[in-house]
Amino acid sequence: MRIASVASASAILCALLAPQPAAANKIELVSRASVMEWIDGYRHKPEPARLPEAVRLLSSTGALREPETAGFFVGFAAGVIGANPKQAEHLIGRMLPLPAADQWFAVRAVAYSGLPAWKSLLARIASKLPARRGMINAYLTGALPTLEQIELDKSPTFLEQVGQHFGVKPKLQPVSYRRNPELLDTLWGQYFAAGEYRPVWRIITLLPWSKDRDDAGRLTVGSSAKYTLANNAARYPDVLALIKDMAIYQEADVRPILADVIRAAETTETSAIRKEQLALVDKLKTKGAGYQRDLKTWGYVGQGAIGITCVALAAISLTAAGLPCVIGGAATSAALNYWAAQ
Repeated sequence: MRIASVASASAILCALLAPQPAAANKIELVSRASVMEWIDGYRHKPEPARLPEAVRLLSSTGALREPETAGFFVGFAAGVIGANPKQAEHLIGRMLPLPAADQWFAVRAVAYSGLPAWKSLLARIASKLPARRGMINAYLTGALPTLEQIELDKSPTFLEQVGQHFGVKPKLQPVSYRRNPELLDTLWGQYFAAGEYRPVWRIITLLPWSKDRDDAGRLTVGSSAKYTLANNAARYPDVLALIKDMAIYQEADVRPILADVIRAAETTETSAIRKEQLALVDKLKTKGAGYQRDLKTWGYVGQGAIGITCVALAAISLTAAGLPCVIGGAATSAALNYWAAQ
């Protein structure tokens, strides 16, 4: 009986020591597509220790080379770092070294992480990011804002609009949602890292821009916000549940637009939103800004043509652009660049 027990114990020990096959549901990070698949489910099964591996792989494929097309990955990395403050320095350390062209990524991921001591962390890793000394100093001195510090662009007053018509240049913020559409991608990346409400709330605040009559930049970003919210809510039940919970707390100018988003997500009729926003952008492009049309009607100022680059299809029609769609259609900046170049 004792021999049988020893034999059984030996068999169990051998089984424990023998190489185990990889878990059936574990995603091997071997390509950019596999990283995207891993990110897709990360908020449901966080694996922060794998972030450095993912970042190095993305770097090796050139996915981090252009800041305007890597906003989603920045937001994701920042979200993971911010959600794991005790591991933050270790995670950043394992990402490095990065090629000179990609070092901006580590700088921005730390600056956007929301960590209380992000400046100290950034200062400590500065020596490992020699190609981005200027960028690091700009964040440490406040010349560049963190993600939470970036405010929505204020709508110009009537007199400012008239001044712009005559060539008066408005004072611009260093970074803004209107001029930096990759920030929308960054917010989605942040959500996929932790599944928290704040980035989605910020995206919702952009919705009134989807009806802007005067500014192509705001209309494009607002249209992108509306479409990506609907598209992601249609694909992911947690996104739909979140925006439903937040709907009752919105301002009067947001509630009807968000209701359209929820209705489109529940019926999976997101194409209607895409077509509607394309029509609005086309109207602005062909007829000029709304305030100019109003001025012409009133007889104060001739309409005049405003040159608007064809950027609207950017985040609204990624399939037509022939570009890969970052989770749920959040790759706004890549498509904006594509269409702006045509």
